[in-house]
Amino acid sequence: MESVLNDVEVRVLGALIEKEMTTPMSYPLTLNALTNACNQKSNRFPGTNYEEDTVLRTIDALRSKNLAETVFPGSSRVAKYRHNFAYEYGLNGKLQALLCVMMLRGPQTMGELRTRTERMARFDDIETITTHLDELITREEGALVVIMPPGPGQKERRYAHLLAGEPSATMIESRGANQQAAPTVDTALQERVDTLEAEVIELREELQLLKAVIEGS
Repeated sequence: MESVLNDVEVRVLGALIEKEMTTPMSYPLTLNALTNACNQKSNRFPGTNYEEDTVLRTIDALRSKNLAETVFPGSSRVAKYRHNFAYEYGLNGKLQALLCVMMLRGPQTMGELRTRTERMARFDDIETITTHLDELITREEGALVVIMPPGPGQKERRYAHLLAGEPSATMIESRGANQQAAPTVDTALQERVDTLEAEVIELREELQLLKAVIEGS
């Protein structure tokens, strides 16, 4: 039976999924890298400021649900963490990418999903995304996604994950309020800025990994 997760578990699991798909060289993640990934300022909603102890306890909880595990790659004595999400839920890469964006950024429109999954999976058109979302909604083992009505000042319906149970109305309202409070910017430009910020963070992580390898050789 699939477990209902809490918000911290969703964030930690989402961060593991994202980093595996976007920066495989630095995956699995150390506790420090995973904490930074959870608290990342770009491509996250809502923002968090978890301590390492919180993330470690959450990993233990996810491990008890067969959704995460601790590994010691090679001869390393440093524990690293990876997820078993796709295996446990029987998902391919495209389905996992769609859920990952919802886990890290809250309810999403179809257009947002297409743009924000680019670095994890390729969708040729909106129809392809629709097909995959329908698969998550009508899943035999139980729906993992639900369609939500537009929030205040919004026209498009949004898709939300069900990993933490039914999303509350306040979730989409707070996300809408957050967007309205932000300065008006070109959406495509903002997405490019978000992507570049994420890439800079990930390049730094890979550089630290390479330095550690060189210093240890």
